[in-house]
Amino acid sequence: MTFRFSSSNDVRHTLVSGVLLVTIDRPDKRNALSLGVLDSLRHIFTDAAGDTAIKVAVIRGAGAKAFASGGDLTELAAYREREDAEALSRHGKAALDAIRLFPAPVIARMQGVALGGGAELALACDLRMASASCRLGFVHGRLCISPAWGGGRDLVRIVGPAKALYLMASAAVLDASAAQAMGLVNLVGPEDPSFDTWFEERLALFRDQPAQVLRAYKAITGSSRATDAEPAERVERESFCSLWCHDDHWNALRKLEGGRP
Repeated sequence: MTFRFSSSNDVRHTLVSGVLLVTIDRPDKRNALSLGVLDSLRHIFTDAAGDTAIKVAVIRGAGAKAFASGGDLTELAAYREREDAEALSRHGKAALDAIRLFPAPVIARMQGVALGGGAELALACDLRMASASCRLGFVHGRLCISPAWGGGRDLVRIVGPAKALYLMASAAVLDASAAQAMGLVNLVGPEDPSFDTWFEERLALFRDQPAQVLRAYKAITGSSRATDAEPAERVERESFCSLWCHDDHWNALRKLEGGRP
């Protein structure tokens, strides 16, 4: 199965003074990542990759309650076959790879929750700057599935195998301070209304640098993501496909739809 979507009205982007600002605009859905949102992210970052005037990109979620709450379960639950699961995995990973491979630094501007696929989106960025109220968790296990979009590999790269295993197995949701202690969040700022000012002050450090310098830094630091990528990516994709089609996943999803907060 191949998913094809045009740019979604749920994703907005602007380019001002070398800063590409990308906003997932679904606050009523806690900025859940629908297939259309993922496709729009891929198109935005792929199309902007050739613009050498871009110094830095910022991804944010609309409102203060969620950076991204995960995949859009209402939509994704319609896809139940193994070939569907593989297409879902490849579709989401292509979107996040456009962010990972973007030639300028990408910052996740995080307020509220970043859960499941939303945590994968955050880790696909080069830096994560969060408000004190932010919470991050690889909660895939609550639905008896595993990361599908390259986030598992990112998690291992950042915190190491043992901590990654614990975070996935426990489905722990970390507050901003705990996430920073593990290296999942790089900088923690104040809550609203001061967060906007705090973030803009830190973003200015990038805005004031020449674009070619920042791109050189991205090339140097981003090269580590390519090491032995294919075997790890294949394991992550195959694990997700098997778990997505398992009865335990669908039973867990039914329980969630039955009223779990």
